[in-house]
Amino acid sequence: MFGLRLPWNAIAQYIAEDKPSAAVEWVDGIFDTVERLADFPESGRVVPEVGGRRIREVIFGTYRIIYSVRDQIDILTVRRSSQLLRMSELGDEET
Repeated sequence: MFGLRLPWNAIAQYIAEDKPSAAVEWVDGIFDTVERLADFPESGRVVPEVGGRRIREVIFGTYRIIYSVRDQIDILTVRRSSQLLRMSELGDEET
């Protein structure tokens, strides 16, 4: 149901350098948020930078979880909300 191509493990490793328990909590929260998309794939808002209805996002704390809805849900990227989004990072040929 889900395809993952995101740097969540790199983010978690960075958090773990300072506080390993916070990294575990962050990863658990990311997965809890993403798992809800299985039942409600269009629950996220349309990504403003893209505008296409198929590319959506949900917010987890200060992070944007950007995903694509097709036959399955593909998580395209996880990034801090303060970072600019480059279309090349989405890796989605139909954006």
